[in-house]
Amino acid sequence: MKDAVRYRHGLVCGRFYPPHEGHHRLIETAAARCDRVTVAVLASPEESIPLASRVAWMRSAHAGQLSVRVVGDRGDRPFDPALIEAAVARATIEDRLPPPAARVDAVFSAGPDGGDLCRRLGATHVRVDPERMGAPIRSADVRAGVVGHWRWLRPPVRVGLARRVVAIGSESTGTTTISREIAAALAARGGVWATTRWVAEHGRAYTEEKLAALAAQAAAGGRKPPTMEDLRWTDGDFLSIAERQNADEDVAAAAGSPVLVCDTDAFATGVWYERYLGSRHPGVEAIADRCRHDLYLLTDHIGVPFEQDGLRDGEHLRPWMTRRLIGRMDETGRPWIALRGSRTERFAQGLDAVDRLVAEGWRLAEPLSAA
Repeated sequence: MKDAVRYRHGLVCGRFYPPHEGHHRLIETAAARCDRVTVAVLASPEESIPLASRVAWMRSAHAGQLSVRVVGDRGDRPFDPALIEAAVARATIEDRLPPPAARVDAVFSAGPDGGDLCRRLGATHVRVDPERMGAPIRSADVRAGVVGHWRWLRPPVRVGLARRVVAIGSESTGTTTISREIAAALAARGGVWATTRWVAEHGRAYTEEKLAALAAQAAAGGRKPPTMEDLRWTDGDFLSIAERQNADEDVAAAAGSPVLVCDTDAFATGVWYERYLGSRHPGVEAIADRCRHDLYLLTDHIGVPFEQDGLRDGEHLRPWMTRRLIGRMDETGRPWIALRGSRTERFAQGLDAVDRLVAEGWRLAEPLSAA
């Protein structure tokens, strides 16, 4: 390393709107040169990605670097030295460090100088990879084309930015088939799409396990095998299913392409709660609201033969479930389209809707000044 000087306290600041590989390498360089690094995430009101999300992504991306402390702040002038100084001071207080620990010795950036900030802090400016050879990417590039720059985003950012598409519907209407076919069609395009992930319905696996456990008890007691009608559902069952569904999505999104395709989600779990326990559950709905979904593909039950596989309630419940899913999506403002017709027609409708969603872009507002 050309400049081997070490520093006690380094500072990296920026909008990180959104964070990309260049930002992470800058922070890692600072961490290698400093005993402690404060990363100040700065936001202004017009920006589309919430400050809390950016802070969370940065903390997750650098969770393994114990010397790195990420703090966020908001203002009409995000790069105001006074705002940055206040953020550093707050981080010091929150870490229960003595006031002198707030003093910054070095400001790390790819820019030509530290300007007013370095003069105000009395800090040295350390310029890192000014030509951006290690990661030739800027946040403005990502905002202009998320798909084209997807490879420069780390897993926590992908989790937050991936477009999530969900197939939902009443029983035996093809949600699993349609969602898997759409995911496979995207992956077959190669390139950035090759890693497109599909997320299974956790509720079905949970039901199978619950029924198997009851069957084992029945066999041990010499009773006849149980059916779905013998299952007894609790609040805890649905809370567990919803949490796991969200978790499975996040794991898949972290490793996947710009689109994640899911067979049901925690929102649908809330409707199933209504079906089995007769009311809505605020806790399940809160879990569903923690996970943003960009498009719902409703598989209409009309024209689709019902097939009983031993885990389904019955054909008579399908009209109610379809109506309830539509009603709840409309009530909560979730974007959706209905898939109707033959299996081939439904697949074509769904894939076309996904392509239109991607073509719309991420619509990230530009900041008032260049990041």
